Amino acid sequence: MGRHAKPSDSKLRRNSVIAMTGLVPVGLVAAAATTAGASPRSLMGAAHHETEPTASSTDTADLANAIPEAVAAVQTIMLEPEPAPVRTFKAAPELEPEPEVLHEGPLGIPGINYAAYRNAERILAEENPACGMHWTLLAGIGRVESGHANGGRADDKGNLLEPVIGLPLDGSLPGQAVIHDTDGGVLDGDPVYDRAVGPMQFIPTTWNQYAGDGNGDGVADPQNLYDSTLTTAKYLCDGGLDMRNIAHSTKAIHRYNNSMAYVANVLAWSTAYSTGIDPSPADLPRIH
Repeated sequence: MGRHAKPSDSKLRRNSVIAMTGLVPVGLVAAAATTAGASPRSLMGAAHHETEPTASSTDTADLANAIPEAVAAVQTIMLEPEPAPVRTFKAAPELEPEPEVLHEGPLGIPGINYAAYRNAERILAEENPACGMHWTLLAGIGRVESGHANGGRADDKGNLLEPVIGLPLDGSLPGQAVIHDTDGGVLDGDPVYDRAVGPMQFIPTTWNQYAGDGNGDGVADPQNLYDSTLTTAKYLCDGGLDMRNIAHSTKAIHRYNNSMAYVANVLAWSTAYSTGIDPSPADLPRIH
């Protein structure tokens, strides 16, 4: 037959097996065949020993059966969906608390003073509700004593930009008491005589007895609007007085400053802040 001799059936079967390996890369087939239980060595043998003169029919049949299984395994691997990406979420940043908006009070009360007066009323309503404290009475004292801390000259925490310190209580003015130093000058800076301190004008002994921490910072400071206003409220309410009773409130204010003209001025301004109507000059007698 020469060069045109018909190939043997065994040779044809072997060639068809080799052709089947062209469906997928040999490496993947080998890996998949291993998964399917076939020997990678036998598969690689199909690629590298195709010119062997003989092959056992049993090996060839095993190889023919293994390759379709290997291809199916590879296809399964290739068609597996990729795992969904893990989504991570960043925690939302904590929002900064918005600063309190300070609104001006009636008849031009500066916002920071207005806030301090109302804050003292709120605290007394919780700590001593029987006193019936109202912020307008505190505002009346703040107006008479320091013109609301010289027009609200304080920072947003109520600390005065410039301390308010009264004259020395040395008896040099008509009707002025003589009070020698009681605090070593710690509060008023005077080691000889006491002076009234802060926007509500406390002498050191009274301050040390009633001092309150109105802004909750752990310090009672007479030069702080919140602290001094709360201290005023505590002092006025001492002794079980009820500020809703005009006789009680008059007594409390007179104790604050031993002058009926002073009492008249404070009550006039308290009424004005309640009604929004300025007091008349007749309601504001001169304080001696």
